[in-house]
Amino acid sequence: MRPANLSVRVVPVTICWFRRDLRLGDHPALLQAAADGAEVLPLFVLDDALRGPAGAPRLTFLYRSLRDLDAATGGRLVVRPGQPAEVVRELAGEVGARSVHVSADFGPYGRARDDRVAAALAADGRELVATGSPYAVAPGRVRKPDGTPYRVFTPYLRAWLAHGWRAPAAGPPVVWAQGVAGEGVPADPGLGDTVLPPAGEAAALARWQEFRDEHLAGYVERRNRPDVAGTSQLSVYVKYGAVHPRTLLADLAQAGHGAGHGTGQGAGQGAGPTSFRTELAWREFYADVLFTAPTSAHEPLRPDTGAIRVDDGADADRRFAAWAAGRTGFPIVDAGMRQLRAEAWVHNRVRMIVASFLVKDLHVPWQRGSRYFMTHLRDGDLASNSHGWQWVAGTGTDAAPYFRVFNPVSQGRTFDPDGDYVRRHVPELRDVGGAEVHEPWTWPGGQPPGYPERIVDHAAERREALARYAEVAG
Repeated sequence: MRPANLSVRVVPVTICWFRRDLRLGDHPALLQAAADGAEVLPLFVLDDALRGPAGAPRLTFLYRSLRDLDAATGGRLVVRPGQPAEVVRELAGEVGARSVHVSADFGPYGRARDDRVAAALAADGRELVATGSPYAVAPGRVRKPDGTPYRVFTPYLRAWLAHGWRAPAAGPPVVWAQGVAGEGVPADPGLGDTVLPPAGEAAALARWQEFRDEHLAGYVERRNRPDVAGTSQLSVYVKYGAVHPRTLLADLAQAGHGAGHGTGQGAGQGAGPTSFRTELAWREFYADVLFTAPTSAHEPLRPDTGAIRVDDGADADRRFAAWAAGRTGFPIVDAGMRQLRAEAWVHNRVRMIVASFLVKDLHVPWQRGSRYFMTHLRDGDLASNSHGWQWVAGTGTDAAPYFRVFNPVSQGRTFDPDGDYVRRHVPELRDVGGAEVHEPWTWPGGQPPGYPERIVDHAAERREALARYAEVAG
């Protein structure tokens, strides 16, 4: 029998609902959940509205990231499927949590979902608390002097740097709540021969350290070369929040690389770090554009150039199928599309080349290519993907990109000068030496066996693309 003068201390429980922040370090929402000594119940909701459009690579990487997060929390991660408003409300009632903590979501679906969840919790006297976001500078924070959003990157970059970002979040260790069951992480979907990098926070930080120490200094010279290991390969980790961009920016500053800190200043001590920081800003720029123009995920940001004539029907389907299979007869295009299927990733320079070819040589709507990329990319990010395609298509943020029609031969010779990238991904061309691999139709021995003839005449299709843009752009 308990003595009457002793009382039982009840430790409050809060919920940290993980979404695009699958890590424990530099996590403001998690630290806020643990404030005042509360035990934290980690939750992930398997939302079919997000899982449905995702292809096998993204789902596989997500599930592997969740397993890593579960291990990091000592097996306490609660994974439950269902409608978020129902799942979160039910779990909060189950454990008596007065608050549910999240990193703010700025995507079109995420904002509407969070409104529904907040309303469901409020009906029970509970609160959805948003702290931090997946960005160094949250969408909507950077504006022109007149209060309107930026639509051109360079002035956005200047304002983004002037705005600055917070230092990485740090706090006491989190105490995890126990005894709550979930459904577990689903089994990985089949990937075939596609190979993915290791998932999780430790893998992200290890990859960052390797890139920072071994490749960052030469980033400017090598980042456009798909034939060499010149890029960070961090996109999938940033997409799922295994590492926060603020962590990368702070690490650059502490290492004396001149990527800025706190106020966003400090550039100029290294071209590589400055260029890498600019790439992080591109991601934030596109997130800001999507935040202020949600329909641009699937519709042209510019209605004028977005009205360009496009092809449909059986012939367009045939051309699209050849593009998707890497059978266009243009080696750099085919190498990129085959890399996509083999690695669920494509080098950024090659993404622009293959996108330009689909939109401007084959006259297929950019939305069709964008959807295909989102299905097959491991790092598929709605804002970056949609607006990257729109930049190429001439319907997006750049002032006048419609006249840019990438020549696949000259692009290949410039950025894969020895042909190593093409030979790596197109086995039919492995016997074609040097830069001649970009024009196998000129090979003295004739077209290599098994490799397709060119499906279009690039020069003719370039003229056709420019004529179509002239119809709508003036």
